[in-house]
Amino acid sequence: MCIRRSAAAGLGLLLACGFPASATDRDTVSALAAGCASCHGTEGRSPGAIPPLAGTPRAVLTAKLSAFKAGDDPDATIMSRIAAGYSDDELEALARYFANLTAEEEQ
Repeated sequence: MCIRRSAAAGLGLLLACGFPASATDRDTVSALAAGCASCHGTEGRSPGAIPPLAGTPRAVLTAKLSAFKAGDDPDATIMSRIAAGYSDDELEALARYFANLTAEEEQ
């Protein structure tokens, strides 16, 4: 019971405070990028048909994310709705984050 209360209190605090104000804060960008893993793979290394993000040039990712957000990509499925929920600074930070990862996992 105590654990549930602590978890609920922690969740309430997170919801009340939100993420840190800076989209460039490393922990914030990591948390934002974690949401991409369900489709694009861990750290953007998609093993399947969905495009990988890791190692893609920042300018390419920024342009693609901006097009999604603006609704300018006719081939988009869910990404237009997802990108609309992010600020331009957050999208730029995500593009930088994934561009700085290597395409293949280090062994």
